[in-house]
Amino acid sequence: MASEIGEPPPDKNRPAVVLTRNSSIAYLSTVTVAPITPTIRGVPSEVVLNEEDGMKAPCAVNLHNAVTVSQQRLGRRVAQLSSTRMQEICTALRFSLGCDSREP
Repeated sequence: MASEIGEPPPDKNRPAVVLTRNSSIAYLSTVTVAPITPTIRGVPSEVVLNEEDGMKAPCAVNLHNAVTVSQQRLGRRVAQLSSTRMQEICTALRFSLGCDSREP
C-alpha cells in the first residue's frame, strides 16, 4: 500500500491516505483512498494521526469510508506515513471489511 497523504484540490475535499499498492499506481487511472477527518471516534476502523505523522493537528483515517477515485482528483502530497503506521491502517482496513479474526 502507498503511504502518502495527498492534499485535496481547492474545491473542498479533505486529505486522504492512498491505499492502492505503490507498484500498481503507475498502471491505473484510479486509486483507493481513505479520507482523513478531524473527528476521532476511537473505533477499530480508524487510525489516529498526529503531528509526528505530518498532520497539523490530531485527526483520523476513516477506513469505513474508503473509496476509489480518479488519480486526477489527487492533490499534492503533504506527508509520508511510516511503515508502522501503515500496518495500523492495514489492520483497521481488515476490520472495516470484516477480514479480521474478531468477527466470523
